[in-house]
Amino acid sequence: MVGTNLKAETMGLMEKRSALEAEMNAVIERLTQPGGPGISGNLLDSEGFPRHDIDIPTVRAERRRLAELRNDHKEITEKLNENIQVLHSARLAPKSSSLKDSDDQSASVVDVVASASSTNVHSDSTNAMDVDMIVRVPFALVDEIADASPAGEDGLQLGDQIVKFGNVEIGDNLLQRLASEAQTNQGHGIPVILVRQGAQVNLTMTPRTWQGRGLLGCHFRIL
Repeated sequence: MVGTNLKAETMGLMEKRSALEAEMNAVIERLTQPGGPGISGNLLDSEGFPRHDIDIPTVRAERRRLAELRNDHKEITEKLNENIQVLHSARLAPKSSSLKDSDDQSASVVDVVASASSTNVHSDSTNAMDVDMIVRVPFALVDEIADASPAGEDGLQLGDQIVKFGNVEIGDNLLQRLASEAQTNQGHGIPVILVRQGAQVNLTMTPRTWQGRGLLGCHFRIL
């Protein structure tokens, strides 16, 4: 019974998170369209007056909504991680005859979550591979990509959610670690795992100098 409840809760959380991500991407696209104010761009002109080329109240409302969505996304992701750890522990625990039904049920929950987490997880994958796919959750969102930038040329798209960037995965000091990873690998390909519209995508990005700033020409927003 506990496994069934946990399965329903976990799948519900995944659906909610997907809906939040879709709305976040829509807001980001509106704010970053050509001539738009961006996620955090100045709403004043060079003389300090409100810009006349944008609807400032609407922009402020969009940014406020984006902040709310990010907070909700963080809370759901934390709860989802807690559930996944419980499922992970139940699956790896030694089976006994008295707990067999419960363990089998927990294992089936893990399989369902793994299937929903990535289109690259197949039914004949090993348990370790399934669990590895589950515990990997996006830690950053791509909210800006400059024209003709290395990131854009290498296939990165607005709204992509970064799961792994070289050796960088979820943890602390992510922006500093991302910058260090790019600098350390300048001129060399970095394997990147990301989620795009609910599906896992693998890319190779090469940090390099170009006409713009930085080595990638994109901005990561930590989730």
